[in-house]
Amino acid sequence: MKTRQLGQGGPTVSAIGLGCMSFAGFFGATSEAESLACLDAAFDRGIDFLDTSNIYGMGVSESVIGTWLKTRRRAVTLATKAGIVTGPPRRFDNSEAHLRSELEASLARLGRDHVELFYIHRREQEIPIEEVVGTLTRLIDEGKIGGYGLSEVAPATLRRAAAVLPPLAVQNEYSLWTRQPELGLIRACAETGAAFVPFSPLGRGMLSDAPPDPARMEAQDFRRNGPRFQEPNYAANRRAIDGFRAFAHARGWTTAAAALAWVLDRAPHLIPIPGTRSAAHLAEWEGADAIVLTDADRAEIDRLLPPGFAHGDRYSDAQIVGVERYC
Repeated sequence: MKTRQLGQGGPTVSAIGLGCMSFAGFFGATSEAESLACLDAAFDRGIDFLDTSNIYGMGVSESVIGTWLKTRRRAVTLATKAGIVTGPPRRFDNSEAHLRSELEASLARLGRDHVELFYIHRREQEIPIEEVVGTLTRLIDEGKIGGYGLSEVAPATLRRAAAVLPPLAVQNEYSLWTRQPELGLIRACAETGAAFVPFSPLGRGMLSDAPPDPARMEAQDFRRNGPRFQEPNYAANRRAIDGFRAFAHARGWTTAAAALAWVLDRAPHLIPIPGTRSAAHLAEWEGADAIVLTDADRAEIDRLLPPGFAHGDRYSDAQIVGVERYC
């Protein structure tokens, strides 16, 4: 696995990380044994950058990672998050007391005395971002975190935060069917020295050899309420991506590997974090970091899946609350 730097002055990590939201059952039932097997498979393939959150299963994902670290004793770079209070009602809390309390709970579950990266999962608009960065700076000085990150923010928020202390990373959704970060955020990350960490770079499973069938999704599946997985949007999206799937297979690539290669090709400071709970699905990413796209490949991908091709919003009205929309 090739490597990339996690922000200016940050650690070197695998060019592709692992998003660990699936360990908490967001996309269907799973087990600790299955999650541990997935982590084993990821590490064996050179993936050493793990991304989780305090609210993924209300600590379940972090606890699974903690068990894996305790039983395998692997050297990995860990990122976790805080700032969302699930409620009810759902709200956001960036206060120093809340962030400290949640970080300590996360560290206990992970079995660590620090994490390399700690994100503000959503920005609380009532607290100036400069004040939040002050809290995070103190956590860095105390050795609790190696650096901080921001999630689902606008370029203006990033620049305000970076004027106090540059973050190691910014995490927003980005893939062939979610392109908003191209309208300023990827550029702002490069300008401020932050890594850009795309989550859902495989379109929540759509950019794979076996795309999900909404009719077979389990009741708790996060995607069931997503407009892109509801008709008539789903059928239209499936038809468009089928063309990309054929393109990838004609070149001997899996659909997922081709989609990840496209993300990696966009800029050297991008570190995608696809997620899965299955070692078998993870195998589809094999070799993505080694794919070299030609100008002809880029042109064909752009023809097949042009910016804005996706039918439906990426989130429902309820899911998108707290995301900074800037275009």
